[in-house]
Amino acid sequence: MVIGTPLSHNATKILLLGSGELGKEFAIEALRLGVEVIAVDSYEFAPAQQVAQRSYVIDMKNGQQIKNIVYREKPDFIVPEIEAIDTLMLLELEKEGFTVIPSAKATNYTMNRIGIRRLAAEEVGLKTSSYRFASDIDTYKKAIKEIGLPAVVKPVMSSSGKGQSIVRSEEQIEKAWYYAQENARGKGGEVIIEEFIDFDFEITLLTVRTQNQGTLFCEPIGHIQVEGDYWESWQPQPMSPVALEKAKDIAKKITDALGGYGIFGCELFVKGDDVYFNEISPRPHDTGMVTMISQNMSEFEIHLRAILGLPIDIKMVAPAGASYCFHAPDWGVAPYYEGLEKALSIPDTKVRIFGKPTTRPKRRMGVALATGDTVEEARERAKTAAQHMKVVI
Repeated sequence: MVIGTPLSHNATKILLLGSGELGKEFAIEALRLGVEVIAVDSYEFAPAQQVAQRSYVIDMKNGQQIKNIVYREKPDFIVPEIEAIDTLMLLELEKEGFTVIPSAKATNYTMNRIGIRRLAAEEVGLKTSSYRFASDIDTYKKAIKEIGLPAVVKPVMSSSGKGQSIVRSEEQIEKAWYYAQENARGKGGEVIIEEFIDFDFEITLLTVRTQNQGTLFCEPIGHIQVEGDYWESWQPQPMSPVALEKAKDIAKKITDALGGYGIFGCELFVKGDDVYFNEISPRPHDTGMVTMISQNMSEFEIHLRAILGLPIDIKMVAPAGASYCFHAPDWGVAPYYEGLEKALSIPDTKVRIFGKPTTRPKRRMGVALATGDTVEEARERAKTAAQHMKVVI
């Protein structure tokens, strides 16, 4: 791999589509290796835009605007960081010779729960929960009866768990439908209704497709979600050797079907030795922020190395690591942060403030990271550090 000089005629360019906290960490890793980064998002001063050499603010779902920037910048790699983009345009750009990471097919499939669930269950043959799709409330109610209660209801198109709910009683059926409609991405009201799996725990298995080393795996990451949004994660998640091998087999099969190079966040349900496929993201995963302290290479460095075809050697640097988010209390502009001294006084901790320019209730604004001799110790340290952090508006 040859790397040029940033801001010169021979620069190696990455066009980052989405510039949130995950994009920021990825951009920092790219800058360290001399790659020029152009950060794109729907609002000004997004986290990755604060560190990139150049940035644009566009409607991310407007394919023509994306195409205009691609033609202007002529990037070596187009790297989607979010799901809310025009993936059909990425398919077109890939046909024209541009390199989409990990592939345009992967980004197109995974942004729509219909596509990825059918690929996983019907084409690849992975074990999943029973599911139905519905585009109107009558079909939805019929599907609920077929699946049975409790059931999980999600918009077909959403991100970060938005619009997701568990229906446990008849009284919650209509409420879940409207909640999914209100939080769906884009127009159209289609939802997926899934059988509720009474799993023991959920993991993210970070899976890396490389050009020269085959498929690599990070240690499994356990996590807790609140209202469908990542709140806390830890690594490694204890699980049986049988379940871990099944998880790796599932992750390899679905990532092979999607193709391309880079890191994938494969979400799986584990019940005893049984493993069920849930969802997958063709990019660094929010629960994987724990790798910024738990591994010798963070998920962001791994993603970059896989894209560039560079050697990857993944190791834990402590027996256990953990992350715990802190959030905004309300709507605001230009927040400030208190409690950093107390947070960093806890042994083996780090804090990442994302630098988002505006706040809203429960918006994720930063994360505390910690290591420990056990998962429990790491989790307690990260949680305590995060609780010291106050977002003031």
